[in-house]
Amino acid sequence: MNRLAAASVRPEPVEGQDGAPASIPPLHDMDARELAARVACRELTATDVARHFIARVEALNPGLNAIVQFDPARVLAEAEAVDRRLAAGEQLPLAGVPFTVKDNLWVEGYRIAQGSLLFEDFVAPRDAWAVARLRALGGVVLGITNCSEFACKGVTSNPVYGATRHPLDPSLTPGGSSGGAVSALASGLGLLALATDAGGSTRRPAAHCGLVGLKPSPGLIPHPWGFAEPNYGLSVIGVLARNVADCAWAFDLLAAYDAGDPAGVPIPSGLTQPMPETPPRDLRIAWSPRLGCDFAIDEDVLAQLQARVDALRAAGWQIADADPPWPPEAREYPLIALQHAGLHALYGEQWAADPTRIDPVLGGQIETGARIAPADVARALRLRERIAHALAGFFEHYDLLLCPTAPVTAWPLEQLGPPVIGGQPAGPRGHAAFTPLFNYCGVPACSVPAGTVRGLPVGLQVVAPRYEDARVLGFAAVVEGCAA
Repeated sequence: MNRLAAASVRPEPVEGQDGAPASIPPLHDMDARELAARVACRELTATDVARHFIARVEALNPGLNAIVQFDPARVLAEAEAVDRRLAAGEQLPLAGVPFTVKDNLWVEGYRIAQGSLLFEDFVAPRDAWAVARLRALGGVVLGITNCSEFACKGVTSNPVYGATRHPLDPSLTPGGSSGGAVSALASGLGLLALATDAGGSTRRPAAHCGLVGLKPSPGLIPHPWGFAEPNYGLSVIGVLARNVADCAWAFDLLAAYDAGDPAGVPIPSGLTQPMPETPPRDLRIAWSPRLGCDFAIDEDVLAQLQARVDALRAAGWQIADADPPWPPEAREYPLIALQHAGLHALYGEQWAADPTRIDPVLGGQIETGARIAPADVARALRLRERIAHALAGFFEHYDLLLCPTAPVTAWPLEQLGPPVIGGQPAGPRGHAAFTPLFNYCGVPACSVPAGTVRGLPVGLQVVAPRYEDARVLGFAAVVEGCAA
């Protein structure tokens, strides 16, 4: 389990039912499941929990700029409502668990801006489906976390809130676009986090901050309303946690079918049943260190990930070296044109009217999108089909694919990306090369902590065929427990 926050905030001791201090670990060090169980059995109150996490946010967040909308009175009111519901006899699986929500998902009554001046005064009229679900189960919204504008940049900075800092080193970025979510969670500001992932925005920041980040199969966590999505058909709700068991538990509570979600599918029987403690030993597993695309990766990052794979092999898992047979065009972010076209369609008029209202990096993407012809979009969609077909064929021979989540550790805060990867000049998306192909294919992928390099975390990505999310999470737990 990750314990990245060095600072410790200790409010008044929580009292037990007899008035004596309860003998419990710090609340921010608990698993989300343990905390919920303690609140549900009234060993703790949700209000006690809320006060503890409010104190941590007030003490630690100013140095991180991870949570950008925070209302202590509202947090306490939500927690008090949970205590009343428990007293009335309700069964609440998430009783009192504090969670954060990325700034592109609606939370009723909060200002949700997508990191954009265009939406700086927008107040969400209702909760996003996933937010409503967690709150209905007893979770408490701790705050709104920072993201890049429209969640379309690989670092977390924007014109509304500025930059979010890495929890281990404030001179570094936590990555993006869900950098606020990971910086907060890794610092003990909440026990779970909701994010989004259109090309790796949940998984890559999770890898940079030593967290578990799940991109589920499309439609399994409904998202039927909210902001218009530039990456239409590619973005999903992501789940962040400090360990695989908490992530799997949260996913199990969120997985459902909603006919209002265009990607929604009726849940296949047994999809979200509790995963076995150990997956079957006859799994056919492939390890692809450069993902069959000759992607650049820093040597020390690759060595650390290879050591984790070798440890899995030493533990008895049969892991072959094998690459998916992608089409030749499937290289670094091959369908980025869809994002550019989507941004231009949504915000091209606003950019033309007043470029000072949009992050110049996003403005450049919008201008690129203006030059994309309909035939280019059609070709990109056809390429997406071919990419998905190639991975589906690969999964006829393998049950799981392992690969890097990111080819680098976290880099300096002021840079959009590392200028050099693996000793070679890197393009603006070089740090993000290992994740978007799995969005195009619509398959589940999970980043799992796999050690550190130069004191900074790295992540191993576990991928399986579409709707085999339970298989991904089951083996992610194996990776987590197998030290290199």
